[in-house]
Amino acid sequence: MFLGTYKLYFSGKNRLILPKKFRQELGNESVIYIVLGQDGELWGFNSNQWLKEAEERLKIRLGKHLGRVQRREFFPQALQCNLDSQGRFILPQEFIDYATLNNGIVLVGAGDHFEIWNEGNWQKMKRILKI
Repeated sequence: MFLGTYKLYFSGKNRLILPKKFRQELGNESVIYIVLGQDGELWGFNSNQWLKEAEERLKIRLGKHLGRVQRREFFPQALQCNLDSQGRFILPQEFIDYATLNNGIVLVGAGDHFEIWNEGNWQKMKRILKI
């Protein structure tokens, strides 16, 4: 389970390092899945949870309008990232722009996934949530 809050910085061009606790959560996996979130953040999934999220969107048949909409909203905005031996991964500029990521980045554990936030946006969300 992804827990806790971590402050991150880019360790090179568009490259982040996944915290050790999150890498431990992944076990031997060297792949994560990143998708654009709903509130200006990015969502990160391990392989098992990614498959569950994908299957949920594929439950509604392609022949149904909602099935097509769900696929178009989710899969084109997703990315498979490979972690190197130090837990680093590269985000495409489009994802960085979407989440307005700069040097103030916060990684938030959200149980079944983690979220990558611009620090200022995360502070605003905390005020909304009253946490």
